[in-house]
Amino acid sequence: MRAVAMTRKALPIEDPAALVDLDLPDPGPPQGRDLLVRVQAISVNPRDMKSRMSMEASPEKPLVLGYDASGVVEAVGPDCTLFRPGDAVIYAGVLDRPGSNAEKQLVDERITGRKPETLDHAAAASLPLTTLTAYEMLFDRLRLPRGEAAAGHVLLVIGGAGGVPSMAIQLARTLTGVTVIGTASRPESAAWVTQCGAHHVVDHSQPLPPQVKALAAGPMPWIFSTHTDAARWAEMATMIAPQGAIGLIDDPEPLDLRLLKFKSASVHWEAMFTRPMFATADMVRQHEILDEVAALVDAGRLRPTGTQNFGAINAANLRRAHAVIEQGRTVGKIVLAGF
Repeated sequence: MRAVAMTRKALPIEDPAALVDLDLPDPGPPQGRDLLVRVQAISVNPRDMKSRMSMEASPEKPLVLGYDASGVVEAVGPDCTLFRPGDAVIYAGVLDRPGSNAEKQLVDERITGRKPETLDHAAAASLPLTTLTAYEMLFDRLRLPRGEAAAGHVLLVIGGAGGVPSMAIQLARTLTGVTVIGTASRPESAAWVTQCGAHHVVDHSQPLPPQVKALAAGPMPWIFSTHTDAARWAEMATMIAPQGAIGLIDDPEPLDLRLLKFKSASVHWEAMFTRPMFATADMVRQHEILDEVAALVDAGRLRPTGTQNFGAINAANLRRAHAVIEQGRTVGKIVLAGF
């Protein structure tokens, strides 16, 4: 099968050897609850960059990266109950198995959802990783109440127009009554955050507390930060409501939790790989989330976040996508489709 892989660790993306086109053996027949999926489209996430710079690879043991995928089931393992051959599916994969930058991939059905019928594979591939991250943070970690129970209260989503904030803002607007404040620093990213449904947009290149205070939008029991440093952490400690909750997904330097003591505030980490990595008893929750999201997309209540299509899935196009994401100025998601 055709695939794009790394054969050396941590090469700069400008090096043509950072990602290379290879012909690799097809995955073996699916066992247990695995699906064998023919990949039709993928999207690229910052997680791909982190894996390229940290994971081991060699010419003898090439590593196929990639997490988001949309494709068609070709075969199912003997214990599968959720899908059958011919089903169109989406998923975000795992860290410890070959990735989606290949024509065929094995993936557990419990972390796989149906592809929205109203989307093509390229648009659908923009959904899984960022949607799972945003959904799990909002509803499984921060425990935002569904419906109108949160009306009059504020959720601050820090991180601009990236894939995860784009989905977090949409999900909060669609499924809760909370007032959503998003952050952005450029006109194009501010416009995107507004399109995703934020009630207000503030500039994260400037101090946040005075901007948020000026909105007089209500108490802020929830903050979801996708880009955190010590200065931003101090601001969050100032803004969070007493007994509030802060959610983090990035890898900041050690943070001073003492700043939250007298507010009795809590901190919640989210990694959408946790459930499959540890084979938790509720691992099928990711299947359920992706199916719910597919229904919301088909009902016109959520929109995919793919904003750029870089063409076919090959090494040159993937290196270009990695380079753009490394610049940290992406709006939405980059997708690639076909081999």
